[in-house]
Amino acid sequence: MPVREENLDVEVKVCDAVTAILTVGGELDIETATFLHHHVANQFLHGRRHLVLDLSALSFMDSSGLNVVIKGAREAREMGGDLHLVAPTPAVRRLLEITGLNVTTPIHADVDEALAAVRQKDPVAEAQARPASRESAEQ
Repeated sequence: MPVREENLDVEVKVCDAVTAILTVGGELDIETATFLHHHVANQFLHGRRHLVLDLSALSFMDSSGLNVVIKGAREAREMGGDLHLVAPTPAVRRLLEITGLNVTTPIHADVDEALAAVRQKDPVAEAQARPASRESAEQ
């Protein structure tokens, strides 16, 4: 279930012990950046070092939101993981390009592509994904 701040929605899906997807929609600005930061920090607190931020429904992001993304990427790397961005809207993508964040933080076309990148780099995430894949195939 999405949690809503006045102009920002965040939905968290835990994929496994080390990976979570955060779907972010609305406007990420000075008034809502702390709300997203709390969600990101909570995932790190629970040991999830790989975060996938789905930005496909994010219509606006200012420097405060950008700062949350930069801090999240740095914290993920300090934990041995990474932050992956998914499908930023044209306005958000432009901000990522202007600041050069697109060079240091992986951007993917969709969530499945981002999760595949996580699993390719991290044997723990790959091992935890395999049993779920087998169960799905057996059903």
